[in-house]
Amino acid sequence: MKHLASRGTAVAAILLGLLVATPAHADTAIPGVDEIVSSPNIAQVAHLDTAGPLAGAFNTDWAFKGTYAFDGNYNGFTVYDISDPRDPRVATQVLCPGSQNDLSIYGDLLFVATDSQRTDDSCASASVPASSPAETPRWEGIKVFDISDPLNPAYVKAVKTDCGSHTQTMVPGKGKDHSVYLYVQSYNLSGASYTNCALPHDKISIVKVPLKDPTAAAVVATPVLFPDGGFGGDADSSATTGCHDITAYPAKDIAAGACMGDGVLLDISNPVAPSVITTVRDTENFAFWHSATFNNDATKVVFTDELGGGGGAECNATVGPNRGADAIYDIVGKGKKLSLRFRSYFKIPRANADTENCVAHNGSLIPVPGRDILVQAWYQGGISVWDFTDSSRPTEIAYWERGPLSTESLVVGGSWSAYWYNGFIYSSDIQKGLDVLEVKDHRIDKAKHARTYLFNAQTQSDYRSW
Repeated sequence: MKHLASRGTAVAAILLGLLVATPAHADTAIPGVDEIVSSPNIAQVAHLDTAGPLAGAFNTDWAFKGTYAFDGNYNGFTVYDISDPRDPRVATQVLCPGSQNDLSIYGDLLFVATDSQRTDDSCASASVPASSPAETPRWEGIKVFDISDPLNPAYVKAVKTDCGSHTQTMVPGKGKDHSVYLYVQSYNLSGASYTNCALPHDKISIVKVPLKDPTAAAVVATPVLFPDGGFGGDADSSATTGCHDITAYPAKDIAAGACMGDGVLLDISNPVAPSVITTVRDTENFAFWHSATFNNDATKVVFTDELGGGGGAECNATVGPNRGADAIYDIVGKGKKLSLRFRSYFKIPRANADTENCVAHNGSLIPVPGRDILVQAWYQGGISVWDFTDSSRPTEIAYWERGPLSTESLVVGGSWSAYWYNGFIYSSDIQKGLDVLEVKDHRIDKAKHARTYLFNAQTQSDYRSW
């Protein structure tokens, strides 16, 4: 999601992608306020409202370790005990304001992305008003917590990065390199040049975190991936001036970047020097590429486009089936000669109310051997489980959603991230809190017993090794 409050960009906008086969339930009526509707093969098995010091702030992205789920929030993060997914409990909460507070985990370290200007790097910092003079002290970037005791996270380090960290992607070091690298994605959409976010901003920041001494974490590279404002150079499309999100597949030395005006494949065989392999641009439908997910074999990639910046009603007849959705690309070729070949669009086949923000957002693979199946959040459009094994003919398997928060005016809410973890779907609802869902469908039965100890959606691994 783009900022809803910071940098004065309110609900920034941009464009979109979409649909294919239409299931029989496509004409389902819009549910009432807070009414839950779903296909018969998916059900909510648990829910917890956002509470305590984080109540009233947006919930954001997930990371998972063992029997704990870590949920980002604009005011900090919540640690849930999910040892019983049907009866989750709040284990602890950490108050540490700074949007978006997206998370990733490696070993005993939790990394938190801060993308709003703060007076300092402490958890007691205050917001810096956008109107503040250029010389005003500002901090934004990466925070590192020790979670060796998940019930008592300890703040150990902060690293300032240019333009903050809207999202961040964890890439482990190789061989004898006992470090973790964080690819920090950030951008400047406001057009303003100020301290810590000067234009042009055509790079990512790479933070190296030595595992034996995380207090030594530091920016070690700032590669410019987007010289001259973008790859395509098409004045009719949004210039690529940074990435919103990068998804890495370290075992295959590859990453996919959703980078403003472009979809990008990166060679990450040298983690401190990623290089562009190929790019793609969709001038008809896509303009703001938001996120990416590989299939398990890394022969396909699903890019999302966040039309309306996550704050608009983009799932209605006015917007139509070809905007604000997913685009499926086959990855063809080998080595340095890879290319992206467009196959189809996918969008949820249900109209939402004009008071519901709805657009393609964060999801993850469901580990079904031999199939390419994704669970995905669509804000107030709910949660969709869909199959793209045939990349030219994606089909929906299941869906679950709440009715609008309001029928009078657009109130931002819905599922920010919906990820599969050890047999269940965990949804971080912006306003409502935690939802746990279970799918009962023969098409995903083979995934029910797959187990992993660590899960970061933006750092993919071969689920056949789980």
